[in-house]
Amino acid sequence: MLEPVTIEDPEGFAALCAKIVAERGFRCTSYKQRCLVRRIGVRLRAVGVHTFADYMRVLDADPREWDRLLDALTINVTKLFRNWEAWETLATRVVPALWARPDDELCVWSAGSSSGEEAYSLAALFHRHAERLGQLDRIGRVRVLGTDIDRDSLAAATRGVYAEAAFADTPDDLRARYFGPGPHAHVAPELRAMVAFERRDLLREPPPPGRWHLIACRNVVIYFDRESQEDLFLRFHDALAPGGVLFLGKVETLLGPVRSLVQPLEPRDRVFRRP
Repeated sequence: MLEPVTIEDPEGFAALCAKIVAERGFRCTSYKQRCLVRRIGVRLRAVGVHTFADYMRVLDADPREWDRLLDALTINVTKLFRNWEAWETLATRVVPALWARPDDELCVWSAGSSSGEEAYSLAALFHRHAERLGQLDRIGRVRVLGTDIDRDSLAAATRGVYAEAAFADTPDDLRARYFGPGPHAHVAPELRAMVAFERRDLLREPPPPGRWHLIACRNVVIYFDRESQEDLFLRFHDALAPGGVLFLGKVETLLGPVRSLVQPLEPRDRVFRRP
C-alpha cells in the first residue's frame, strides 16, 4: 500500500507544478499547497507511483492522465440547497428584494458551479417566489449563469440529473416541485429554461460581462491562497450591481479591502450586500 504523499521532495513538487502550469495553464500557485498535495496524491496512488518525478513521466506517457489529474484538482462536492438554513435566508431576504427591483433583467451568477446544483437551486428560489406571487409571466427576466473550470462538471450540470444523495438538504416541497422522483431525478424544464452553463476560470478570466444582482460562490475560495481570495472578492464586488448580493459558503470569510466595500446582510449565513 502506498504511503500518503507529503512534501518531502519540495523540488519535485515545484517541478510538477511548473509542468502543470506550462502544459495546461492551471495556476497551482493560487491554490493552498496542502489541497494540491492531497489531490495530486490521489493520482499518484491511483497510477501506482511514489514520486513526483515518476508521476511526470506518467503524464508524458499517457495524455489521458492529464484529464484525470485536472479532474482531481478541480473536484467539488456539492448538493442542492447545501446548508439549507443559509438558502432560507436567501429565499426570505434576498430573492423578494431582488424580484421587487424594476430591472428588465435579473442576473444571477453561480461562480464555481461544479455539476450545477447551486445554479439550479438559485433558479428554483426565484421561480418559487414568482409562482407564489402569481407573476410567472415575469420569470423570463431571471438569467442564471453557472460557470466552472471543469468540463466534465459542466457536462453533468447540463444533463441536470441527480442521485438521491444530492437532495440531502433539499426541503420536500422544493424536491417535489422541481425535481423528478426516483434515484435519478431530472431537473424540471422550468429551471432548465432559466439556467445556462459555460466554462470559465475564476482565477485567470474576468467575471462574465454584466452587472450581477446576485453572485453565489460557495465553498470554492477556501481552496485559494489569501492573495487570490482578496483579488477574487474585489472582482466580485466590482461585478455586482448596486444593491447586489454576494453569497458565500458557511466556512468562508471575506478578506482584504472588500470588507469595507460591502455590508453584511446576514453574517452568520455569509450574505453580503453591495451598497
